[in-house]
Amino acid sequence: MSYRELVVELAQTDAQALSDILLELGALSVTVEDAQADTLDEKPLFGEPGHEPTHVAWQHSKLSVLIAESDEPALLLSAAANQLGLTSLPPYHVREVPQQDWVQLTQAQFEPIPIGQRIWVVPSWHVLPPSAPKDALLLALDPGLAFGTGSHPTTRLCMEWLEATVTTGHTVLDYGCGSGILAILAKKCGAAHVVGIDIDPQAIAAARRNSEQNQVEVLYHLPDEAQPAQFDLVIANILANPLKQMASMLCANIRPGGQLALSGILEHQIDELILHYARWLKLSVWRTAEGWVCLTGQRLPADHL
Repeated sequence: MSYRELVVELAQTDAQALSDILLELGALSVTVEDAQADTLDEKPLFGEPGHEPTHVAWQHSKLSVLIAESDEPALLLSAAANQLGLTSLPPYHVREVPQQDWVQLTQAQFEPIPIGQRIWVVPSWHVLPPSAPKDALLLALDPGLAFGTGSHPTTRLCMEWLEATVTTGHTVLDYGCGSGILAILAKKCGAAHVVGIDIDPQAIAAARRNSEQNQVEVLYHLPDEAQPAQFDLVIANILANPLKQMASMLCANIRPGGQLALSGILEHQIDELILHYARWLKLSVWRTAEGWVCLTGQRLPADHL
């Protein structure tokens, strides 16, 4: 089947309503973006958890509407505009969508990823490259709904820290486990007991599937299902504001003398995170990558708290 894409630009007040009407009239999909993206006038729309977004809608939106080749773009847009009560059609243009093997195209975007000294993240449709070391730590992981494929700098930083830190017999807590990539790696690095926690049931399901695929045993829980415990290593790759809100809880999960690693932190947020965690441990920069940072620290002995 062949497709075309109808690209429409319009004011913020009409974007969502027009999207809904176009879908009702038979559009296959509608993507709404900032019409001024990648310019000096681009406006961030979504804020970090704990902070309200500055803008609730873009001033000018661009709708990319996927339609079948048999559909007439002008008639579809005209019908939608009439339903919305617009007095004239917004500016638009049409571009052809070439026929492609979409499965193959999607898979081609995900190649094996080398990380650290020995880690390789390999999608199921690839094999371990010949350039990988004989003692490679292979993680068989496909992209999915849960965050964590090794492509993001924060994930790589955490994986490098685990590779350098985990030793045989360690217990590890991965808080905000997403796809389970960090928990799985900890197990493959020799950890004796690993627990992953996430607030998203879909992430828990994905992490369990990924652990089975990698033939490692990790216990995954939603937060209210987890039993109180302390671990040698606690790692959390989330964002700065949630990490501040969870400081007491995360540090309570570290045994005295155990270590904490935090990522999802931008370089300009380093000082506030270090200050926020100073009651429990002294954080310092372990490594940075592309503007992101991994902070680490050792929990103070019990008599120092």
